Amino acid sequence: MKRIVFLDYVRVFACFLVILVHASENFYGAPGSTDMAGPRSLLASEADRLWVSIYDGFSRMSVPLFIIVSAYLLVPMKETESMWTFYRKRALRILPPMFVFMVLYSTLPMLWGQIDAETSLTDLSRILLNFPTLAGHLWFMYPLISIYMFIPMISPWLRKAKPREELFFIAVFALSTCMPFMARWFGEVWGQCFWNEYHMLWYFSGYLGYVVLAHYIRVHLTWSRARRLAVGLPAMLIGAAATILSFYVQVEVGTIQPTPELEIGWSFCTLNCLVLTAGCFLVFSCIGESAANPVITETSKLSYGMYLMHIFWLGYWVSVIKVDLQVPVAGAIPLIAVVTFVCCFLTAKVISYVPGSKWIIGAGKGFPDLVSAQRTAA
Repeated sequence: MKRIVFLDYVRVFACFLVILVHASENFYGAPGSTDMAGPRSLLASEADRLWVSIYDGFSRMSVPLFIIVSAYLLVPMKETESMWTFYRKRALRILPPMFVFMVLYSTLPMLWGQIDAETSLTDLSRILLNFPTLAGHLWFMYPLISIYMFIPMISPWLRKAKPREELFFIAVFALSTCMPFMARWFGEVWGQCFWNEYHMLWYFSGYLGYVVLAHYIRVHLTWSRARRLAVGLPAMLIGAAATILSFYVQVEVGTIQPTPELEIGWSFCTLNCLVLTAGCFLVFSCIGESAANPVITETSKLSYGMYLMHIFWLGYWVSVIKVDLQVPVAGAIPLIAVVTFVCCFLTAKVISYVPGSKWIIGAGKGFPDLVSAQRTAA
C-alpha cells in the first residue's frame, strides 16, 4: 500500500503559497493594517504594484488546492461509515489544534505589545464565534469545516453520478464563479436584490464546486499523463496571467483603494482562479514517483501545524527583512516566505516529538497527516 505521492507535493506547495500570499500582503496594506491586508490597500511604488501582483496573484490557487486535496482523499465517504463517525474523526483531527492556536493568537501577542489586554479578552470571549484579531488566516477553517459537514450529504450522489452529471455540476459551478464580475459590471443579477443575496446559482457556488471537481478528476478523468500536462500547464499559465493582471491593472500607485475592489479577481471562487487551480492540480497529477522525497512527506504531515503557526513567524521576518534590512520588494516577498516556511517546519518538527503533539499541531512523530487522512493506493 502506497501514499498518493503527488498529493504530498500539492499540499507542500499549497502551504508555501499561503505563506507567500501573506508575505505579499505586508506590501499593500494601508496604514493600520496587521500582517495581512485590511479593508484598504496602498501600493507605495511601481515595484510594489508589479511584484505584489505577481507573487500574490499566482499564489491565489493555494486555498482551492487544499480543498481539492481534502476532497480527493475523503470523497465520497466510505459507505460503511456513519455520518456521525465521519464528523467525530474530522472534529478530533482539526478542532483541538485550531482552538489551541486561537488561544495562542489571543494571548501571546501581548508579550511583544501587538495587542493589549482588552483586545486579548475580547478575542478570547469570541473564540466560539470567530477567529482572533491577529489570526485572520484562520478564516479558512470555517469553510473547511462546512465542507466536511457536507461530505456525508453529497457522497451518496457522487457514488452514483455519471460523468456527464458531474460535468454539468462543474460547468454550472464555473458559471457561478463569474458572479463577482457580473455584479461589478451589471449590478444585481439573477434574483439578487437588497433583501435577497441568494442568486440563481447560489447552490452551485462556493467551495463545493472544487469538491465535485476533485472527485471527477480522481474517478472519471482518464487522460494520459501527456494530455494532463498538455491541458494543465496552459490552463495554469492562462489562469495565473488573468489573476495577476486583475490586480495589476486596477492599482493606482500612491492611492488608498478598497481592498475588495482590487482583489475581485483574487477571490478563490472566480473563474480565473478555478482555471489556475485546476491546471496546477493536473500538472501535479503527472508526478509518477512511487515514493515522495522524505522531506516532502514529512512537510506534508506537518503542514497543518505550519499553517496554524505561520503568522507568528511571518510577523518577525517581515520586521527583519522589510523593516530592518529594507530588502527590495522583488526579493523581500519570496525571502520572507521561504524563511517563514523553514522556521514553521522546524518548529512543528520539534513540537511533533512532544507527547500529545497531535492535539497541538495535528501531527506528531509516527502520526499520519491529520488534515485529511491520506487515502492509500495499491
